[in-house]
Amino acid sequence: MSTSADALRDAYLVRLGVDPGPPSVEALFEIHRAHVERVVYETLWIHLGERWSIDLAESTARIATHRRGGYCFHLNGGLSQLLRALGYTVVLHVGGVYGPDGASEAEMTNHLVLTVHDLPTAANPSGTWYVDAGLGDALHEPLPLIPGVYEQGPFRLALEQPVRGVGDWNLVHDPQGDFTGMTWRSEAAAIDAFAPRNVWLSTSPESGFVKLLVVQRRDATGVDSLRGLVLRRIGAGATESTLETKTELMDALADHFGLDLGPVGPSAREALWEAVHRAHSAWLERPQP
Repeated sequence: MSTSADALRDAYLVRLGVDPGPPSVEALFEIHRAHVERVVYETLWIHLGERWSIDLAESTARIATHRRGGYCFHLNGGLSQLLRALGYTVVLHVGGVYGPDGASEAEMTNHLVLTVHDLPTAANPSGTWYVDAGLGDALHEPLPLIPGVYEQGPFRLALEQPVRGVGDWNLVHDPQGDFTGMTWRSEAAAIDAFAPRNVWLSTSPESGFVKLLVVQRRDATGVDSLRGLVLRRIGAGATESTLETKTELMDALADHFGLDLGPVGPSAREALWEAVHRAHSAWLERPQP
């Protein structure tokens, strides 16, 4: 690795609060936990009018040096680069998050999935682990790539194989979660496979991410979630409140979720508040099923 790459890797580790070390199951779990706890799932950039690519180097630098997060393409993209820099064998996969209607081919490429290989244990002799820091409110730790039911904090997750019709593996989320499940293909993918979907998700008026601000942070006992102006705690210490002012929104983003709002000036903060408040009001007025 070049000196600059070494410095970026070290800055990333500092942000996560973990020490470098050789690849191991224990270290992988520590990195994953730290990532979902410290690097939040967020679409703030969309509502600030920013346009982020899914370039792996850009995602890595943003996470390592700017205290920002992103959604799955950025979070799992950056994590994949960090793990590779530390010597892990990482594979990218095309996935699709889906709702109550079930998985469909149309949703494939709306999620980037990672697997990490060559780390066998007695309980997971294949040495393959499902790694995902990009679902917002799902995994706190990696899962062995073995069909079964897994409990993590308040969530009961299931891995299924085979999947009929779409994908090769399926994650069934807990009913408390924001989505029903996610399916993915076993073959390796390149980050470019997700570029068109990233443009649509971050710019289309039909995209849920454009319609409503989403910020989420997972920990061992639950998840903190901001959707529009509704701030919720799911799991231990469950609460729900509505943010009523610009100050409350900015304080939640900076203090509750740890986002760096230093570069966001007063006029941009005002525009953000107006956009989020307007979108939240439209969301409340939507027709109920």
